Amino acid sequence: MTWLDALAEKALNRELPTRDEALAVLSTTDDELLDVVAAAFRVRRRFFGRRVKLNYLVNIKSGLCPEDCSYCSQRLGSTADVLKYSWLKTDEVIASAEAGVAGGARRVCLVASGRGPTDRDIDRVAGTIAAFKDRNPDVEVCACLGLLSDGQAERLADAGTTAYNHNLNTAGGHYADICTTHEYADRVTTVESAKSAGLSPCSGLIAGMGETDEDLVDVAFALRELSPDSVPVNFLIPFDGTPLEGQWQLSPQRCLRILAMVRFVNPDAEVRLAGGREIHLRTLQPLALHVVNSVFLGDYLTSEGQPGAADLAMIADAGFTVEGAESEPGELAGALRSGTDTDPAKPEPEPAPPDAARQDQVQIRRRGAGTGLPANTGLPANTGLPANTGLPANTGLPANTGLPANTGLPANA
Repeated sequence: MTWLDALAEKALNRELPTRDEALAVLSTTDDELLDVVAAAFRVRRRFFGRRVKLNYLVNIKSGLCPEDCSYCSQRLGSTADVLKYSWLKTDEVIASAEAGVAGGARRVCLVASGRGPTDRDIDRVAGTIAAFKDRNPDVEVCACLGLLSDGQAERLADAGTTAYNHNLNTAGGHYADICTTHEYADRVTTVESAKSAGLSPCSGLIAGMGETDEDLVDVAFALRELSPDSVPVNFLIPFDGTPLEGQWQLSPQRCLRILAMVRFVNPDAEVRLAGGREIHLRTLQPLALHVVNSVFLGDYLTSEGQPGAADLAMIADAGFTVEGAESEPGELAGALRSGTDTDPAKPEPEPAPPDAARQDQVQIRRRGAGTGLPANTGLPANTGLPANTGLPANTGLPANTGLPANTGLPANA
């Protein structure tokens, strides 16, 4: 039995690995990487089979946050050219959330910028959640509104909220390096308050912010101590106009090791592949599905994800099943069958450039919530305009358009 086999056996028994074992996962070689993924897959398969849960983000209040979190495009002092708007109306939130549900999402995540909600904000969000749940009783709702005050978690729970997200983001010893307007302990307290109120705790991390291997292990162990039901793993999106712009410290292989380490430490948690997956994992995203059991569909808070239909096709092509679509896939199956063929009039993106020139991969979100444009869900919106979904647009134009072929080489223009 190899050390990875022994580590997987520990995880299957829900035993916590040692710190040295967790660090060893992060220090494996590229030659060992597939063995690491295979060991993590044993654990993932035991607790979640081959199911992938789809989650959908709705940014219900964007930008102008008073906090100074270095990684965030909405932070105090950010010059990132992201969407900025105040609280969306209830009907706008419901319309955006239901677009995600139509694309196959089992959970919608309502996120608002800011340090934390006022009681009036809680009233607004609770009313919106109650209205959404009346229409979609089987869909989970996760709220992410910042630091909570006494009694606020209970009011969200009473409105039908399923879960509350508040990420630890990094290790306690590294936290002051990325944020000075609140403390690591504030985040821990909010997760504990949500859990005490009966909300499903959702808390994760962001990798790629200059942390050490020890920091990553520290935050993974801290999450295990909090026992969250969901652990989103984000990879830094280094927006221009933020203190961490230009920080490209992650390779696809590094991302896979981080995901595997989190899986071994939190074996039966819903480990979610979250922001930054497209630009850091790139073509190794399907391999990550052997470690995680949950992903975000479509776009993120202020940046665009890959086309929703590409997400769905990736899951199917890797041999996994979208949770909830096993017996009555409906429109979702249609989107999967359609694959990821694109409009012939639109050239394919260029291959990923070297790290030094990768900033153009960060695509600011200009669609979905707060814009009036169709969301990126994998299904066309009923607007008369094609959604940006990865499915071919119904334009009637022939493929021979004079645009360069999808060869990966520049056109001879």
